[in-house]
Amino acid sequence: MVIGLTATLIVGVIVTVGALVTRLPVRGQADSGPALPEEIALPRGVTARAVTFGPDWYAVVTGDDRILIFARPSGDLRQEVAIMRAAQLASAPVPPQISGE
Repeated sequence: MVIGLTATLIVGVIVTVGALVTRLPVRGQADSGPALPEEIALPRGVTARAVTFGPDWYAVVTGDDRILIFARPSGDLRQEVAIMRAAQLASAPVPPQISGE
């Protein structure tokens, strides 16, 4: 039983070291993360809380509860989405249900 546990421990250490060696970047190599724009021009008075990236767009979550979606190459504003808080959702009118019949 001790030999089995020792062998399992040795295999586990080898797998862990192997995973670290193959997954960690080499020093001096560039990270393969998303290409960041040099500058993001937000409307006046808007502060960014979060940023996320898509294949040809990036989105900025603002401090005034909006999501601004920009085209990646040009930086043009493509879409603006208002975020409703839970209290706003509770008081919002419910749209009529459409039956599948």
